[in-house]
Amino acid sequence: MWVDEDDHETATFGEFRCLARAEAAALAREEVGPGDRVVLIMPQGIPAMTTFVGAMMLGAVPAFLAYPNFKVEPSKYRSGLTGVTANLRAMAVVIDEKFPDEMLPCVSLGPETKLLRAGQNTGNVKLHDGLHSAQIRPDTLAFIQHSAGTTGLQKGVALTHASVIRQLGHLATALKIDSASDRLYSWLPLYHDMGLIASFMLPMACHIPIVMQSPLNWVMQPESMLQVVSEYKCTLAWMPNFALQFAPRRTPQSRWADYDLSSLRLLINCSEPIRATSMNEFRRAFSIGEGVLQSSYAMAENVFAVTQSTIERGPVTISADGQRFRSVHRIVEVPPETPGAISFMSSGCLLPNQLVRILSDSGETLQNACVGEIAIQSDCLFEGYYNRPELTTQVLVDGWYRSGDLGFLLNGELFVVGRKKDLLIIGGENIYPQDIEEIVSAHPAIHDGRVIAIGVYNPSLGTEDVVVVAEVEKEELLSDAVMLEQEIRSRVVAGLGIAVRTILLKPPKWIVKSTAGKAARSATRDKLFREHPELNAEA
Repeated sequence: MWVDEDDHETATFGEFRCLARAEAAALAREEVGPGDRVVLIMPQGIPAMTTFVGAMMLGAVPAFLAYPNFKVEPSKYRSGLTGVTANLRAMAVVIDEKFPDEMLPCVSLGPETKLLRAGQNTGNVKLHDGLHSAQIRPDTLAFIQHSAGTTGLQKGVALTHASVIRQLGHLATALKIDSASDRLYSWLPLYHDMGLIASFMLPMACHIPIVMQSPLNWVMQPESMLQVVSEYKCTLAWMPNFALQFAPRRTPQSRWADYDLSSLRLLINCSEPIRATSMNEFRRAFSIGEGVLQSSYAMAENVFAVTQSTIERGPVTISADGQRFRSVHRIVEVPPETPGAISFMSSGCLLPNQLVRILSDSGETLQNACVGEIAIQSDCLFEGYYNRPELTTQVLVDGWYRSGDLGFLLNGELFVVGRKKDLLIIGGENIYPQDIEEIVSAHPAIHDGRVIAIGVYNPSLGTEDVVVVAEVEKEELLSDAVMLEQEIRSRVVAGLGIAVRTILLKPPKWIVKSTAGKAARSATRDKLFREHPELNAEA
């Protein structure tokens, strides 16, 4: 079922299959066949989903790309769209009737590429009466999914049918999926692995009813998620970490009790790192039952999940010595009330046939409770980045995928602490920007999730300084910038014991966002240096 403000559209699995076969027939008439890439740039909804499956029925290799909207910076979108479509060398690019004409030049069309409008030639039932699905081998490509980002979209993750089917089997078993009683809710973008795999492929393969809404509709009205789950008695959902804070903070407290979320069996936080504060905020706001909130570590390169918290127990939370963690990258457990203690929430245990190593900078395998780069080997791993062999060889080493994420193993659980490339080295200590960002985001004047902390080299000190850029909730708050900056500095010192060199408060919508709606660190850094060149002493 598709639910939007003024639009409710329902399709049974049988109706969905007929619609997909009609789309397959329309593509076949355009000479799309096995192995051909088909790019879909369509608004989220049943037509986009049936077109995707129709391409798969032909043995073609579909790929969802983000549809343009006002939340994405136009120049970044155009650049990403041009690069992705050029790299895929598609046989067909499918757009909808409302695709902006000014964006058409950004779609790279090769000499054999056909630009198609969605819905063409699908109304005639006779078109697909004699359609025969392709004979598909397990080792052929099922589809290409793109990692989220502003420029990262150019990395197309090529996945075989066998890898996808194995991943879906692991998920269905770990989550104890029951097609007779489960109903999934999602607002997640289909061009993102959480949306494509967990919220489209999984319910389609397991015949789970799903209630979906537009990502844009959810962002504009986060309370709508509570309405949909409450009304349709949904039992399963995946969420990024920020959504667990966004929903209660954008819903008036007087209406919290209006929603009944007791039907939820599993609500899975699929972010890195997992934040216990976000989980607890959502739990308290909506009286979520014990064992409902779960965690997972997932990525497009592994189809989706590597780990999943044990649903009978839930994610594990530990407290560790903050000083040892930052100075020597070791986890030494301490009681939660210990001064300087920091907490970590696990992303769960490994799913079947998933292996993880924690690697040092030199590539050596580290022991438990040591922080290093997470490397993965599994039966779901991707074949490589499509048409990007140079990127593939950088991350696939001796059969292991170097994730770029930092984490540690402890008592059979994986804990993810941040991105390796984002790590700040301040006075010889390892500082994770996410820790700073969480503290700053908690200030009531700051827009939650719209904070970026970066390290800027200070040649006179020989180390990095911390620079924070944050969006205020309302532009009028900028008149109190000096007072707000002092309050934020005090909070960071109290929480982490480090001083922030520069705090730059910005109006709403200043920070660059990825196509997944998250703050884009690298692009925001570039924008910051363009507007404040005095910050970059190395320029």
